[in-house]
Amino acid sequence: MKRPISFEAFSLGDVGAVLRVSAGIILVFVIVTSLAPDTVQRVARDLLHATATNVGWMYLLVTTGFVGFVLILALSRMGTIKLGPADAPPEFSFPSWLAMIFSGGMGVGLVFWGVAEPMMHFTDPPLGDGLPRTVWAAQTGMRYAFFHWGLHQWANFALVGLAIAYVRFRHDSHGLISETLRPLIGDRVDTGWGKAIDVLTVVSTVFGVATTLGLGALQINSGVARLAGIPFGFPAQLVIVAVVGGLFMLSAMTPLDRGVRLLSNANMLLAAALLGFVLVFGPTSFIFGVMTQTLGEYLGTVMQMSLVTSPYSNGDWVEQWTLFYWAWGLSWAPFVGSFIARISRGRTIREFVLGVMIVPVALSMLWFSTFGGAAIHFEIFRQAGIADAVATEVPAGLYVLLDQLPGSDVLTLASILLVGMFLVTSADSATFVLGMFTSKGVLNPTRAVRLLWGTLQLLMVVVLLLTGGLESLQAASIVAAFPFMLLMILIAVSLYRDLAQELAMTDEKTRVLNVRWLLRESEREAAEKAEAEIHPTVPEECGPTATSAGDGKTSAS
Repeated sequence: MKRPISFEAFSLGDVGAVLRVSAGIILVFVIVTSLAPDTVQRVARDLLHATATNVGWMYLLVTTGFVGFVLILALSRMGTIKLGPADAPPEFSFPSWLAMIFSGGMGVGLVFWGVAEPMMHFTDPPLGDGLPRTVWAAQTGMRYAFFHWGLHQWANFALVGLAIAYVRFRHDSHGLISETLRPLIGDRVDTGWGKAIDVLTVVSTVFGVATTLGLGALQINSGVARLAGIPFGFPAQLVIVAVVGGLFMLSAMTPLDRGVRLLSNANMLLAAALLGFVLVFGPTSFIFGVMTQTLGEYLGTVMQMSLVTSPYSNGDWVEQWTLFYWAWGLSWAPFVGSFIARISRGRTIREFVLGVMIVPVALSMLWFSTFGGAAIHFEIFRQAGIADAVATEVPAGLYVLLDQLPGSDVLTLASILLVGMFLVTSADSATFVLGMFTSKGVLNPTRAVRLLWGTLQLLMVVVLLLTGGLESLQAASIVAAFPFMLLMILIAVSLYRDLAQELAMTDEKTRVLNVRWLLRESEREAAEKAEAEIHPTVPEECGPTATSAGDGKTSAS
């Protein structure tokens, strides 16, 4: 007798309106875009221009404010608060924790832009300042690469991650964005307002993750085209998305502590090997010289770069670069922040902020110094043609750089594998987080929910590539991130209010516990007052210590 088929594995579990509404919005967008890609592309371009023109300055001010906010939290008394019970140990080891942060964060973006951004600035200097393909253009381009991948990006992730980790592990609440606003809007979190906040979070996350997956598909397509002669274009990218999708669907079926953790550690090992090879067999001293000088320039001009809007030139450089990066980071913040929160139980706020902001930023700077610096060296001193390759096909610059090193074919294959693994890790992490958001904040969403979001992510990537590739990916990020940026301001206010309230309660408990010691405290204060009344020129043996000893009393000093 055959056993009846169980559909438990295909159950969505305890889901509600957030999943139905957000999935419906994404599905409608996918259908409309596939039916009228040119129209959607034109509308997206108009929205992008309107957003950048009217509120672009807000992206700069708010993102810069987030940097200061999270650093203040980490360095203040609030930094000692643990994300979880006082005796809770960290769930993951420190190296695995950092590897998962980095892999789930900007691994794909670093590989894609590590050579491309410095080269694009080299041929088209930032803000039109200076002549193309000069030392000044190279120097300025590296500084802006550090800036775009520095503190500002990771401050977005740290803020959202910290807010979610605090309510999840400190208050034992649901790991939802809406829950982080409870100190601000109260029980309205449980009404339609809370549902709307979570829907906005999910939609913003899908657009941000789709941008990264699309960039990764372009990078893999460029590498495969060089090795196998497959044309660079949408058909090949569609196949790549399908293959990567199948792989991360398999990974999504495994528990977090096996699938994502093992992939993240493998990513870091392969990335370190590739970086080490370029560092050793490339222009090593030049790379370290670039890193040292660029770090100094970045630290010296970070505030100036943070607030540049170029209102007098009517140019679009800030829109194409800085606004895109900030919007991309904002749209990624729910995903990366939630994922980092999920793996950060047992860390203090100070450890969380410094771990999320300092270590990944340092690794990003090392990556850009190595790949971008080596590309600039070969371009200036050997005329390697890297800049021309990037101008023709943005992701091709990495492979032209690798051609300058021994074993270029093996390096190209390794870089393709690295991008693929980063894509699988990012997509797997995203399905996990989207499942949490749409399953009422559970820590382990069902496989069916993760498969649903994996499928919708792949469909979103396909239609964005169909409507114009890189330009459409950039436009989608900037437009989708604006409402979530406003929401993040409220999250920051709510988090500060919650932390301040906890410190106030702790101080009140301390005061109550010290009531029993009031008499001793009064005696100490009296002794200190007597000591202060003695003139500093009085001999030591005449001071309060000697007097107290003569009276047979214990000295208070």
